[in-house]
Amino acid sequence: MPIIKSAKKRVRVASKAAARNTKTKRNLKTAVKALHGAIKKGGKKTDKELKKAHSAIDTAVKKNVIHKNKAARKKSQAAKAAKKAAGTSIKAKAPAKKSPVKKPASKKPAAKKAPAKKK
Repeated sequence: MPIIKSAKKRVRVASKAAARNTKTKRNLKTAVKALHGAIKKGGKKTDKELKKAHSAIDTAVKKNVIHKNKAARKKSQAAKAAKKAAGTSIKAKAPAKKSPVKKPASKKPAAKKAPAKKK
């Protein structure tokens, strides 16, 4: 056990952080497993579970539990698996047509005022 007051506090803070990190990791694993379960069943819950998994991954990154590149990889893998599962059971939707982008009209330079005359 630490003797110094600040060391005692660090032990308390570290244990709280460890509990928070464990909870975040558990939520992440649960969400990813639920997604894979929904994909195996081929149900309509795949989109809902995908959103939950992405949310859990983002939360883990925000709390510095996992690295952002690992999170990007996990989200990509989850989306790819969900898309593949949706493609086998449900017809893929046609991409929406993009509306043409209008360019803003170029503005004329503002007329400069003549300098005030001296009296």
